[in-house]
Amino acid sequence: MDPAALRASIPVVERCTYLNTGSTGPSPRPVVAAATDFLERHRFETPCADNPYTVAWDAKDDARAAVADLLGADAAEIALTRSTVEGVNLIANAIDWDPGDVVLRTDLEHSAGRLPWQHLRDREGVEIRVLETAAGRLDPAAVADAVADARLLCLSSLSWNYGTRLPIADVVEIAHEAGTRVLVDAVQSVGQHPVDVREWGADYVAASGHKWLLGPWGAGMLYVDGDAIDHLDPSRVGYASVVESGADPFEFEPGAKRFELGSTAVAPYVGLERAVELIQDVGLGTIEDRIHQLASRLADGLGERRLGPADPDSGLVPFTAADPEATVERLAGENVRIRSIPDPAACRASVHAFNTEEEVDALLAAL
Repeated sequence: MDPAALRASIPVVERCTYLNTGSTGPSPRPVVAAATDFLERHRFETPCADNPYTVAWDAKDDARAAVADLLGADAAEIALTRSTVEGVNLIANAIDWDPGDVVLRTDLEHSAGRLPWQHLRDREGVEIRVLETAAGRLDPAAVADAVADARLLCLSSLSWNYGTRLPIADVVEIAHEAGTRVLVDAVQSVGQHPVDVREWGADYVAASGHKWLLGPWGAGMLYVDGDAIDHLDPSRVGYASVVESGADPFEFEPGAKRFELGSTAVAPYVGLERAVELIQDVGLGTIEDRIHQLASRLADGLGERRLGPADPDSGLVPFTAADPEATVERLAGENVRIRSIPDPAACRASVHAFNTEEEVDALLAAL
């Protein structure tokens, strides 16, 4: 499949100029069909023809294997979640915090990378420190000073406001030398460019399938490094998270699956698996190149209004507007979809491989 064929499978592009994948990606027909077909089969046929639990668990295992392949992980290191923020919360609440423990985050974090730590501060007495950045760029030297006494560093692999890539592997190495574990919010990376969790070396990586993977809502992923899993004590438990549900005392599953509880909606994970297959069929290298081509065209056209890098790191392209919210509303009236962001107060367009030069030019003309 090439980007044009991917575009042809996405109904949304027939209805509007959609430049907002960084918020939520429009799903291709095969993704929705996979989820719908599974739901119908599971609810209409398996109760009489098969064991509904076996069918569901097999489907989740297939999705887990697809995610592991995408991220360069082992299936045992993947937990299927509902979203990025759920993955972050699962880690946040599985660490045995002491009052005064330090969580370090950057000033680039989405609410998913801010709110869980604020809750721990109020509930457990955890201290939050914020690592300042410059227009989305992180200084490794500043990281070395900041992580000296931190227990956990939380940062995004790709900033949601500036569209900049952070040097995750370098930051992880610095943090680990200080004895600090690292949690990465990778939701803006997965599906946009190749992600190899082994190369990153992070302890935990949370992401979701509904953005650049173009998957359904409600299907997320959490990677937990095999060497880091024993340092986590999940705050919730269910029959899916233990080796033997009838055992007393029980034993958690040895891998990341210990974070999965029990019966859950499986159709989104079936859709996620199909989305991963489609993205890999197009090729992440092809997607990355196409996104860079389109983002560069947009950045060049924006000129001095551009806030991100002149040579874009990603498909997220922020730009100034006198009234960002009014600009977004006006463009929506012209059938062009982007979003506003709060920090910096600006507009943000997102271009994926399924977008076209004509759509980029339409946005520029509207502006």
